Amino acid sequence: MMERRENIVVKKTELFADRIVKMCKYLAKKKSGDSDMLRQIYRSGTSIGANTAESQYAQSRADFLTKLTIALKEANETKYWLGRICSCELLTEKEYESIILDNEEIIKLLTSITGTVKRS
Repeated sequence: MMERRENIVVKKTELFADRIVKMCKYLAKKKSGDSDMLRQIYRSGTSIGANTAESQYAQSRADFLTKLTIALKEANETKYWLGRICSCELLTEKEYESIILDNEEIIKLLTSITGTVKRS
């Protein structure tokens, strides 16, 4: 059986989902933050990785593009929620900068991949 090479986008989105889960747990323990907002970012932040993972076993090129486009939309929604969490001062500037940089890197990767697939 041939071993699949590790996919950097899948790995980055998995690690990002882990960070989102930990951040939500941290904010919930501090009793800071709107629980609805935490549910929203939990959902969107973990959905990025789920859709990216699903794309690896897409049934067609169109299915692959659809899964990654959904992941990109979820990444953009996560960026929105991170901004709200920061503006409500639930994270320090340093905490926010750390996670938003990861989020923006994922957005750039997904934008590049989906653009390449659309052009080819």
